[in-house]
Amino acid sequence: MPFAKAGDIDICYERAGEGPRLLFISGTGGDLRNKPNVMDGPLPKHFDTLAYDQRGLGRTAKPDAPYSMAQYAEDAVNLMAAIGWQSAMVIGVSFGGMVAQELAIRHPHAVEAMVLACTSPGGEGGASYPLHELQHMSLEERARHMIPISDTRHDDAWAKANPQTYEQLVAMAAADPHAEEPGHAMGRRRQLEARAQHDTWDRLGEIRSPTLICAGRYDGIAKPETQDNMAARIPHSELRFYEGGHLFILQDKQAFPDMISFLTGGVI
Repeated sequence: MPFAKAGDIDICYERAGEGPRLLFISGTGGDLRNKPNVMDGPLPKHFDTLAYDQRGLGRTAKPDAPYSMAQYAEDAVNLMAAIGWQSAMVIGVSFGGMVAQELAIRHPHAVEAMVLACTSPGGEGGASYPLHELQHMSLEERARHMIPISDTRHDDAWAKANPQTYEQLVAMAAADPHAEEPGHAMGRRRQLEARAQHDTWDRLGEIRSPTLICAGRYDGIAKPETQDNMAARIPHSELRFYEGGHLFILQDKQAFPDMISFLTGGVI
């Protein structure tokens, strides 16, 4: 995968497909080396798709200094400029949706249309689950703690009734093949610290791009009521719920087609 000099850091990115320009901004801990990823899905079949490892993650630079949400937004626009894009459509998932909000507010000219998936505005509009408070836990402890929060249907009763599926979910959620790399833990911690400070609530009215807000009905990380709050505050926005939790994009087969339709001007 190539690298681009974007502001003060080198960003590792991947680009595939043809069509309208689309910037995909990944969630907490996103790493393009982990397969399958967004480039293995339907987006490159419809768009010239650009995805990247964010500051502190994957093969992108990991400066050991405080990160901010504004900085993540600047990284995104600087990467776009580095490959010759002045603007693009944007999909931001979870943490990536927080970055996308900052990007659309700070650089409205750069965002042609936007999808915000399983994310939150922070502040009085509602914050996503405080993942930074779980850093003392082991990977497995964290996975077991988050499974019933990520999808509220997966409570203790469900786990007891579906032990094999539950343990598979634990194994997948706890997997971190690059955990021992230098700077890995620090970069993830710096991202979570920035995430804890996310708050666009009072500025959402400044977003000018058409926006589709997508969410899972059973998401306890980015709660349904928070999606209602965002939809009421962002001009030109639409809200759609799907059958799933925080991973509704993988759980509901209609999610990606709806995003693609919205961005290409179709009817959802």
